[in-house]
Amino acid sequence: MQSPLFAHTEVQDAPPFALQNDKMLRVAVSGRRDVLARKGSMIAYQGQVQFDGEYQPRGRRRGADHLELMRCSGEGTVFFANLAQDVHVLEVPRDGLTVDSGYVLALDSGLHWEVISVDSQYGISGTGKYNLLITGQGQLALMTSGKPLMMPVTPERYVSVDSDAVVAWSTGLTVQMQAQTSSSGVWRRRGNTGEGWELNFMGHGFVLVQPSELLPPQNARLGGGVRGQFGMDRPTGGNVFTN
Repeated sequence: MQSPLFAHTEVQDAPPFALQNDKMLRVAVSGRRDVLARKGSMIAYQGQVQFDGEYQPRGRRRGADHLELMRCSGEGTVFFANLAQDVHVLEVPRDGLTVDSGYVLALDSGLHWEVISVDSQYGISGTGKYNLLITGQGQLALMTSGKPLMMPVTPERYVSVDSDAVVAWSTGLTVQMQAQTSSSGVWRRRGNTGEGWELNFMGHGFVLVQPSELLPPQNARLGGGVRGQFGMDRPTGGNVFTN
């Protein structure tokens, strides 16, 4: 067929985790290599692949509401995507990686992960931010809304990031969560600036930030008005297919 549309064929001779394009992940699944992926993120597959819900131990359920996983096993190739976000593949650093669970697309099943929290320096209940500490040898696929920014952190140069924009950071960094306001007015936004909670990073490593302060809702629907954009406009009948 004569159209540029049909030039986007499958990537060949790729490593187990590879980008089909900047919005789509291609993973080779084998009997020796299961893959954990965000529920509902499979868009196509080839071969004999089974998909099963992944049990979450009680300790992992806490604060991990943005990361419901499925296990992909068997023999074949699976393609993953989520809301046409940019996809990035990386090797987990030796000392581990701390990730906002909302931006995980897929990971090697051999990696270990646990839920941790970043607490407010004011000690106010409910203001902590839950994240995932991922360790071990293997690959991880993250997604961002737009091209991310990698910011190096050194003892001489600390970095402050909006808590809604940070994607991941080096596990060895010291992190504090705070708001640029007095404790008596901590629930107020900073005057008319619109800025709220931020994370302060100190030590030696890096911070990954996306050019957006919000992850698109998982149930977002185009054409549904404001309620649809925030995943609240759910029809009473029929089927809705979302990633």
